[in-house]
Amino acid sequence: METTKQKITVVGLGAGDLDQLPYGIYRTLKQAAHLYLRTQEHPVVGQLRAEGIAFSSFDDTYERHESFEEVYADIADQLFAGAQQHGSIVYAVPGHPLVAERTVQLLLQQGANRGVEIEIGGGQSFIDPLFARLKIDPIEGFSLLDGTALRPDQVSPGLHTIIAQVYDAFVASDVKLTLMEILPDDYQVTVATAVGVAGQERIETVPLYELDRLDHFGNLSLVYVPPTRDERVSYRQFSYLKEIVAILRSPDGCPWDREQTHQSIRKNLIEETYEVLETIDDDDPDAMCEELGDLLMQIMLHSQMAAEDGYFTVDDVVAALNEKLIRRHPHVFGEKSANDSEEALANWQEIKAQEKAAKGIDVAAASQLSGIPRDLPALMYAYKLQKKAAQVGFDWDDVADVYAKVEEEYRELREATEEERAGELGDLLFAVVNLARFLGLDPEEALALTNNKFKQRFSYIEEKLRAAGRSFAETDLTEMDQWWEEAKQHGKRRG
Repeated sequence: METTKQKITVVGLGAGDLDQLPYGIYRTLKQAAHLYLRTQEHPVVGQLRAEGIAFSSFDDTYERHESFEEVYADIADQLFAGAQQHGSIVYAVPGHPLVAERTVQLLLQQGANRGVEIEIGGGQSFIDPLFARLKIDPIEGFSLLDGTALRPDQVSPGLHTIIAQVYDAFVASDVKLTLMEILPDDYQVTVATAVGVAGQERIETVPLYELDRLDHFGNLSLVYVPPTRDERVSYRQFSYLKEIVAILRSPDGCPWDREQTHQSIRKNLIEETYEVLETIDDDDPDAMCEELGDLLMQIMLHSQMAAEDGYFTVDDVVAALNEKLIRRHPHVFGEKSANDSEEALANWQEIKAQEKAAKGIDVAAASQLSGIPRDLPALMYAYKLQKKAAQVGFDWDDVADVYAKVEEEYRELREATEEERAGELGDLLFAVVNLARFLGLDPEEALALTNNKFKQRFSYIEEKLRAAGRSFAETDLTEMDQWWEEAKQHGKRRG
């Protein structure tokens, strides 16, 4: 004997009243022995009730859960249970079953595994009447987004944007805050409720900051965000930055930018990096924001040049970085664990070794000192050399030995001939770097502090000369040294 296959027929109630419902769907609703509605909050439902059509709804399911995803999963489970109990059921949703209906997607994903056939019966979505009412031509480009799970990266300001599932003021508030990350607070947006339903339609255009203050949000509410080329918006888009750099390098762009090569702007990358470091040392967030932009410009220029030569684009740069970050953080994105920074670093180093092996690099044969960028400043390069050597035990046992080595190198420099001085000075500096490492200090940062201290004290001398109306030629070392000592005391009092 053949078993009756379990089946869920999904139909859409459309965007209007019963008169706008296709006859085939109306007949399906009328003849359904077991009819389920996602919600009763729809213009058609009252008319179905008036015609004596019996149904069950899932409105109470929304009250039992804290998130929409939990609600949708629960509704899908109940529908599968209904199909198992009755064999065949009808499930009706607002609009079209395949437009902004998460429950329907869950049914389609799980139906085969649960032995239930899912049939989509059609329906009119809210998009058509909305386009007609707002006079939008979709060929210009539009996006349809879910207000209950809206992310800033989903919003494309150059497209017509329709945000559905804006059920209430709470969802509207989340939508508002998300859009404010991209659009000006006073940007005009439109809220449309029950479009095309006589006596219920409400359409209001308000500044974005007032979005959640409206009082007609419900199951038939949408937010429409018109496209914009407002500079306040486009200036914040990474895509616009790519466009600007491409234009600068184009035949109609800037002559200077067109002439540059990777080699000609190589030094700029270093200079911009140091300017960023300066803003960090100065604890100046505004300046840091600007200098990071200048540094990013160097990356964009190098990427654009590479794209013109057919090597890679800035999108490839971003893709490679994303892939590397995920691959090297298995304790975050994978199944490994890391309870502290040391374990995280161990994971990182292990994966780096695997990557080198995959590229055919014999890690065992490589020098322990390999992998240090050769263009680092010499002080920083020395520091990294010593750290790598120390990892395999080539290091001093005690800081007292390091102090002794510094004194030894100092004596050798004092006794060196003119030809030997450069080498002996290098030895002394190398020993001082070792001392910094033993003391847990970064020699580059320590020297930067002293450089700044020198600048401040020397500036004090300059101020004294300006106040006296004199120049350096009109003073002597003794007087300058007195002011230097004053500057030291002044700095101590400020500290």
